[in-house]
Amino acid sequence: MKRYDTLFNSLKEKSEGGFIPFVLLGDPNPEVSEHIIETLIESGADALELGVPFSDPIADGPTIQAAHVRALDARVSVADAFGIIRKVRDRHPDLPIGLLIYSNVAVVHGLERFYDEVRATGADSVLLPDVPVRESEPFTAAAKAAGVSPIYIAPPHASSETLEGVAHSSEGYIYAISRDGVTGTEWASETTGLHEVVSNLQAYGGAPVVLGFGISTPQHVTDAIAAGASAAISGSAITKIIEQHVKGSHPTPRTVNDEGAMLDELANFTREMKAATRAV
Repeated sequence: MKRYDTLFNSLKEKSEGGFIPFVLLGDPNPEVSEHIIETLIESGADALELGVPFSDPIADGPTIQAAHVRALDARVSVADAFGIIRKVRDRHPDLPIGLLIYSNVAVVHGLERFYDEVRATGADSVLLPDVPVRESEPFTAAAKAAGVSPIYIAPPHASSETLEGVAHSSEGYIYAISRDGVTGTEWASETTGLHEVVSNLQAYGGAPVVLGFGISTPQHVTDAIAAGASAAISGSAITKIIEQHVKGSHPTPRTVNDEGAMLDELANFTREMKAATRAV
């Protein structure tokens, strides 16, 4: 959590917001995945949200679902994903790293063991997209015992009880979604009501609010920061860039047509999104 505190305090001092890209670990294969992550960092990412491949990613839209399939076809396991995180942490000791993973993985591992393993990777937080805050107590307790920040999602039209619970239980940051539905560029972030989403959460105190879901353009980032969010998360737009450069099909492992061109496109996208955090 200290890395998040340091980041958000630094951003506040500079009067700018943060840009947090999401990528799925191992997509389209482990080697290229590491190159993608390094490119995002070098191009201005303030923090990372890294997903672990899973067979039933119910909170994700078709773009990120396809990324899960590609990573699983490359036989990327939870252990492989954790190994990539360790390498990223070794190279970037001060960068906040969040892990997005479905709860079944945590339950199968056993909560105590799971969060201890997360801590050993160097990740700062865990977001469980399929665990509502009303069912979060055992996950929160295990995370805090291991020194890992638990993060939960605040839906846009949630009750005051739910928002208060999310604000109370989340550490590092609070993940507010800008619209109903699943992840994806197919459904853009709402352009109205963002300030209400953020202010409703801020009324209960707690960690900084970060907006996600449908954040795919610099204007979406500017709107999120203008609404009072401390940062914006974008995943599907990044994943779509990766997808456009991938060749091969299920169930074979994928390769990339022109890795240099893909990384250049990802770098340009990240720089534009980061620049938008300063445009408010």
